[in-house]
Amino acid sequence: MRTTTEPAQPLLRVRDLRVAFDTPTGAVQAVDGVSFAVEAGRTLGLVGESGSGKSVTSLAVMGLHRRARVSGSITFAGQELLDLTDRRFGRLRGRRMAMVFQDPLSALHPAYTVGEQIAEAHRHHFGSGRRVARKRAVDMLGEVGIPEPARRAGEYPHQFSGGMRQRAMIAMALSCEPELLIADEPTTALDVTVQAQILELIARLQQERGLGVLMITHDLGVVARVAHDVLVMYGGRGAEQATVDDLFRSPAHPYTRGLLDSLPRLDDPDDAPLRAIPGSPPSPAEPIPGCPFAPRCPRAAEATEPERTRCAEEKPLPRDVPGEGGRLVACHLPLTAVPGTSHPGSPGRAAVPAEEAR
Repeated sequence: MRTTTEPAQPLLRVRDLRVAFDTPTGAVQAVDGVSFAVEAGRTLGLVGESGSGKSVTSLAVMGLHRRARVSGSITFAGQELLDLTDRRFGRLRGRRMAMVFQDPLSALHPAYTVGEQIAEAHRHHFGSGRRVARKRAVDMLGEVGIPEPARRAGEYPHQFSGGMRQRAMIAMALSCEPELLIADEPTTALDVTVQAQILELIARLQQERGLGVLMITHDLGVVARVAHDVLVMYGGRGAEQATVDDLFRSPAHPYTRGLLDSLPRLDDPDDAPLRAIPGSPPSPAEPIPGCPFAPRCPRAAEATEPERTRCAEEKPLPRDVPGEGGRLVACHLPLTAVPGTSHPGSPGRAAVPAEEAR
């Protein structure tokens, strides 16, 4: 009998995700047709400027939007999440999929000890007694590198430093042995040394546990350090998706090129000015009919008709980049040849090597 091997199913798959909020002035489309996948044991970096829809996407995956209209498909381990009731979703959230929020001081309750809050998550999902849950909290604090975990478990969030609070949040997120970890800007407001420690901690725990990780950040250095794959978002849409090495070696989207060009380089003169992308990101309340990056795009500005009109009036759909193993770019005038585009562009300034961004 002839057998076939089915391709491995990703741990998390998001297809055509759309998130809209109703406001007194009309609907605001915060996320507009985003698709991606996260595999077990791999990290997907979700990167983009503030307002690009990164955090809204992550909250949709966790089912934390209460007044938004969410459509599309979100499957976790083959199960469609958007079809679940709040009760059934609550059994997954925190147990099989967990999230580390951007500001641990806001996420932790000031009136309860850190140990109590970690133990509560374990008691909720496993029905364990206080003593067992307390021991689990102490063990997790020790696993994430907090010294004297038994003593520190009895302290309150304000008695922890910023880095220690973030470690405590990671301990809480992983206390129930989830399969997926979503980290929303986990190193924001931390100094460089503590940032490196937190990223190394997440990478170590991922390797030990086989976690799938969705890392949300605006910092390309973080992406280069921890991610295997990258999705660049702009204006609520996916602009480019690639492996981290392909993205840093040869960006295909002009916006990705602009992000990389804005990074300082080791070979730049000391007095070299920083290279910024001109203009401002689009407002979700004022949607652009064509490519959301078109008003800031140097390639659209230099293009001749009818290409310029196409950029301004037609939204580009993600398309494969030939020979690049599933790489996608949503651009009418990409920097890499894509079937159906008017013409390929030259790479221009050399991209930042991923090693240098690290």
